[in-house]
Amino acid sequence: MNMQAGNLEVILAVAKVGKYATSESGDTVEVIERPHGGISLVMADGQRSGRAAKTISNIAVRKALALLGDGVRDGAVARASHDYLRTHRRGQVSATLNIVSVDLTSHTLVVSRNSHCPALVFNPAWIGHASPDGWLFLNEPSEAIGIHARTKPIITELAMEAGTTLLVFTDGVWTAGERYQQKISITSLVQGWLRAGHDEPQFIADAVLAEAVRMDQGRPSDDMSLAVLGIRAMEREDRIRRLAVRLPL
Repeated sequence: MNMQAGNLEVILAVAKVGKYATSESGDTVEVIERPHGGISLVMADGQRSGRAAKTISNIAVRKALALLGDGVRDGAVARASHDYLRTHRRGQVSATLNIVSVDLTSHTLVVSRNSHCPALVFNPAWIGHASPDGWLFLNEPSEAIGIHARTKPIITELAMEAGTTLLVFTDGVWTAGERYQQKISITSLVQGWLRAGHDEPQFIADAVLAEAVRMDQGRPSDDMSLAVLGIRAMEREDRIRRLAVRLPL
């Protein structure tokens, strides 16, 4: 999806694949327009695998989308999604939950995490200033939703700056290769592609997912979902919003 804000353009890309030999992915990823301007992406990874996990992640995402569509703030959305899942399943199942919002009211990028996986943010302008290598790891410990009574999200707000690239993913991507004594290096891969001029979010999403699958030797050991959000300077005036979906059948 492309979305303009002033002289900036927001581009969001998603790539996902299910666990090997499982009929249905337990991850759910959806995007919604915010009523006061902007968009939100919601990504959930349900406990277990296959259809059971999909049911769990769908419960969390549907609740989050309904509240975001009503204009509820992201932190309250994450808490309510936790409460709903915990009540609905009596505290017996969990799901990780990420909400990424481009908020045109505050003009910020808001990242809400209930996941042991970090969110990764890169901007070359930060090198030697905000960060030695340009990377910001949003990795403060947080709990999955659905189990413990006082679970809350970890929320980070960032200024919308040209050149920013944000990645959020489920643990199938983050742990790719571990069963073969390897570990995917997402930051090295992305920085290499950016240096080569490949800054398109869809290219990055597809390439990271392909590398994660390769490191699992072509047989993903878990569901893999990845979202890449890029904030780019607009090269020319274009007020058209675009959304593209590709779904293999």
